[in-house]
Amino acid sequence: MTQKGTLGMVAFWLTVIGGLNWGLVVFNWNLVEMLVGAWPTLVTTVYALVGISALYLAFGAFKKN
Repeated sequence: MTQKGTLGMVAFWLTVIGGLNWGLVVFNWNLVEMLVGAWPTLVTTVYALVGISALYLAFGAFKKN
């Protein structure tokens, strides 16, 4: 189950974008660069946020209520 609230939704959508980006690499497409442009610093920031979001969701899945 995903985390609730705004942070959980942001983490969810960033993780979805990251997953789609990995899938589209087969077609030599980079979804992140298509969405934010070719600014290397911004692309790196998005990749870092996607990774942090995945960790947030992964650790939240094992959290006891």
